Amino acid sequence: MSIQNNIDRITDILRRDDGISGAMHYTEQISWILFLKFLNDYEDNKADEAFLEGTDYTHVLRKDLRWQQWACPKDENNKLDVKRALTGDDLIDFVNNTLFPYLKAFKSTTNDPKSLTYKIGAIFEYLDNRIASGHTLREVLDIIDALDFQSSDELFELSQVYENLLKSMGTDGGNSGEFYTPRAIIKAMVETTDIKVGDTIYDGAVGSGGFLVEAFDFLTQDGKKEKLSAKDWETIQNDTFFGQEKTSLGYVMGMMNMILHGIESPNVFKGNTLTQNIRDYQEKDRHDVILANPPFGGKEKKQIQQNFPVESNATEILFMQHFMKMLKLEGRASIVVPEGVLFQTNNAFTKVKQTLLENYNVHTIVSLPSGVFLPYSGVKTNIIYFDRKGATNNIWYYDVTPPHTLTKNKPISYEHIKEFVHLFHNPKERNATNAKTGKDCHNWTVNVADIKDYDLSAKNPHKVVEVIHQSPKDLLTAIKQNDSQINTLMNQIESLING
Repeated sequence: MSIQNNIDRITDILRRDDGISGAMHYTEQISWILFLKFLNDYEDNKADEAFLEGTDYTHVLRKDLRWQQWACPKDENNKLDVKRALTGDDLIDFVNNTLFPYLKAFKSTTNDPKSLTYKIGAIFEYLDNRIASGHTLREVLDIIDALDFQSSDELFELSQVYENLLKSMGTDGGNSGEFYTPRAIIKAMVETTDIKVGDTIYDGAVGSGGFLVEAFDFLTQDGKKEKLSAKDWETIQNDTFFGQEKTSLGYVMGMMNMILHGIESPNVFKGNTLTQNIRDYQEKDRHDVILANPPFGGKEKKQIQQNFPVESNATEILFMQHFMKMLKLEGRASIVVPEGVLFQTNNAFTKVKQTLLENYNVHTIVSLPSGVFLPYSGVKTNIIYFDRKGATNNIWYYDVTPPHTLTKNKPISYEHIKEFVHLFHNPKERNATNAKTGKDCHNWTVNVADIKDYDLSAKNPHKVVEVIHQSPKDLLTAIKQNDSQINTLMNQIESLING
């Protein structure tokens, strides 16, 4: 049976449990169990490597709290030892009152945030077991026990399955959507940001870790992985991926996602990025590459606004200032922003965009179609690219235009954005695609001198607006219908007033 089928079985089992309510809960609960199985296989693998090298491996987990002792102890035939395997109330009592307190305490036992001990403590600090039935938990443990995390093929398949779990959590409605950015968008942004080994890559709103995972895959994909030295690999694992996540659930999901994809030591911490005073940042705190889709539409209180030169209660403007300050000299940024950031001209938005254009090189803006973040947000968004290589001169715009309206069941795909990636890497082919196709050109260039009132929104000069020519008789009929509707509304209003 495939891993996907096994995870589907588990979700069906958990849906029947009294402690689970919706995709957010069952994804969270599957996560901590998967993580402990992964940790067991990871430590077993390290112990085997140490044995072959003639050294000893010191396990992180206490012996009686390792997977094969409490979750699925085996008999001499390597079958589940039913005499030692806890179930029912005994299992729930053990997990809630022995296992979780032990794991939660890990963070306080070390000062090294890069250590595995610290990572375990950081994850379980924000987790609790929600599974109410010990019989349900026993079923889940037995299924997950059959997964082999020492197999690279199974680990790869599991990472894909986990992505699907996060996606289902995102489409479950509520606030969970903020953790998931469509893979097509992330892939395109990573492929157009010139990432290389030695760069530090930062996301100040990590969510489920999609940007950092995709960047890791980009650096270690087939063809590149074979050329990596041992030092390169150590750099990628320990000194490449950085970030923060405000919500407990997002932090746990993100850490799990990165670890399951192969990033063993992500430098990701739980905290509200906006509570940091950006005036305190020095060059040593900054990063080579910034990839992010920060939360927008939120409001921050005055105390947090004071951390920024341009005060605003709009989270999108605060995050823009944060990312601008976090970019190293020669650094590159690619950030998803709501359309309002580009066209709004009130005082705060104008000041931030003025600083952006004068002190940074805004070289590319991608206009994304409506519906990219359905079903949890209908806000129209854009991707803005900038670097710290001087002031803005020309901005290249690309208008992503799928052949159909995007819906929950017809989401954006990489095919819709593939032409942008190609043209990004082949500037000589830009602004000429309409000559080949005879269609509206989806890309154009604007000189910064032609931008009025710091309005950076995409206005395609090539788009032909279809004009419907009506006969005078049809126009007169339409006018009469409008007048009739207005008179009816006026009469209703008058009767309400005179009531």
